[in-house]
Amino acid sequence: MEQAVVIIGAGLGGLTLARILHVHGIPSIVYEAEAGTESRTQGGQLDIHDHNGQRALAAAGLTEAFRSIIHEGAEATRVLDRTGAVLLDMPDDGQNRRPEVLRGALRRLLLDSLPEGTVRWGKKLAGASPLGDGRHEVLFADGSTAVAGLLVGADGAWSRVRPLLSDATPRYAGATFIETYLHDVDNRHPRPAAAVGAGAMFALSPGRAIFAHREAGDVLHVYVELKRPAEWFAGIDFADPAAKGLVAAEFDGWAPELTALITGSDTPPVPRMVHALPIGHRWRRVPGVTLLGDAAHLMPPSGEGANLAMLDGAELADALVRHPGDVEAALAAYEEPMFARAALEAVDAHRMLELCLGDDAPSGFIAMMRSVSEPDRQPS
Repeated sequence: MEQAVVIIGAGLGGLTLARILHVHGIPSIVYEAEAGTESRTQGGQLDIHDHNGQRALAAAGLTEAFRSIIHEGAEATRVLDRTGAVLLDMPDDGQNRRPEVLRGALRRLLLDSLPEGTVRWGKKLAGASPLGDGRHEVLFADGSTAVAGLLVGADGAWSRVRPLLSDATPRYAGATFIETYLHDVDNRHPRPAAAVGAGAMFALSPGRAIFAHREAGDVLHVYVELKRPAEWFAGIDFADPAAKGLVAAEFDGWAPELTALITGSDTPPVPRMVHALPIGHRWRRVPGVTLLGDAAHLMPPSGEGANLAMLDGAELADALVRHPGDVEAALAAYEEPMFARAALEAVDAHRMLELCLGDDAPSGFIAMMRSVSEPDRQPS
């Protein structure tokens, strides 16, 4: 059976697209590889920006609902040195320009805004092939198929839709983030909790850093950042309890309240290798198919990934609404601004990675944070 709009991936970008299409009376089907809404954790806290993510939520008619799930007070930011001394302390100003929200809560908000049956779970894409006239057949791992009038790849870094448009593949960016969690922190981990404070904490030095964020529910979500070859991480068995000690050894001489964010973890450390598509990744217009989010412009984490995916979804939906019956005109109108925006953001994302782990850390990062906190700064 042919479906007008088929979206592969029920992440924030794909769901934003589906929601705004629904608002305008355009049906879509979202196919997701996960078995259901609770099949895995959805990651940590996101800051949703007023010039992209919040714009997308407004277009989706979800601003008021979004405000109800914000983690108030979490926009505070501090930078420490390796001794634990505070180099920069920026309290939450209460303006909610970049309000914090758990990714899982935001995803649930979007899911609940869609008609029942919009998302089809347990549908892992095996491949897709053109049928002509802009139509594509999609094949799932369970052997089922669907035909799309418009196929949208919202399926992340390792997109199976991307090969229809581009032969680019993500490459290792030279750093890996090791994820840990500490729970009931004010009672069980008071010194690390005090070091982190009410919001985000960055402890930076060349080649190594610790980033921690206080989340709702008395939780610290930690990323240990190391600039090392991929082979270095491949030599560590992260399922072995000794892995935490191996990672902590890279921070020898650091303040104990900082290294405790590694050694005191309540969860096994999970390596998250940083991959990126080439800066300025784009493709020639191919009838009936496009990409959004990480599938289109994977870049190092910089606080923009979810925001960009949601804005992509909103702008693609807007283009389809403005060009009824002309999918190709809509895709052209969507892709060109997206390519330009993504190229600029990718440059900033790579620069952010260098500010955190490069030779100038932490002074360059502090200078950047001070510049973006200026009240008259305009969003880039």
